[in-house]
Amino acid sequence: MSTLNRGGKALIVIDVQVGVVAEAHKRESVLTAINVAIDKARNAGVPVVWVQHSDSGLILESPEWQLAPEMQPAESEHKIRKTYRSSFVETNLEDVLVELGADHLVICGAETNACVRHTSHTALERGYDVTLIDDAHTTTGFEWNGYIIDAARVIDEQNTNFMGYKLPGRMADIVSSADLTF
Repeated sequence: MSTLNRGGKALIVIDVQVGVVAEAHKRESVLTAINVAIDKARNAGVPVVWVQHSDSGLILESPEWQLAPEMQPAESEHKIRKTYRSSFVETNLEDVLVELGADHLVICGAETNACVRHTSHTALERGYDVTLIDDAHTTTGFEWNGYIIDAARVIDEQNTNFMGYKLPGRMADIVSSADLTF
């Protein structure tokens, strides 16, 4: 249904980095679900694209910037480095997706309320179909300036926002890692 008419899919694994997921909600089960999705994509011949964030608190090439030890990219898989919440802004992600013929993105990773959300919405705005793996994205709860951000509620809210969501010529939906097919 995508407006891009390329016909392919890609699995986008966002910011599953040591410093990002160290205290993430349901860390172990989410990382397991992400690995299930990666295995399914690889077995189906669907490209896996890895995204890593850097900023003043997550220094490029630092130990915290590295992928979590549970994540094992294949040598041939694309790796995108970014400095903004959307994986599309000032990166070569769009070029990679064109090269891969992808117009449907299956998204997982961290953090739900930041990079997962912004990348997903940017993808929709650019004409991609988006499937969010509902048990394979996470965030960390926090308190700030009198606000309480509950990680579980943030994840629930993102999942419900993507249930059957449509824009002209493209769609978003959710699926569990167990039900994911490519």
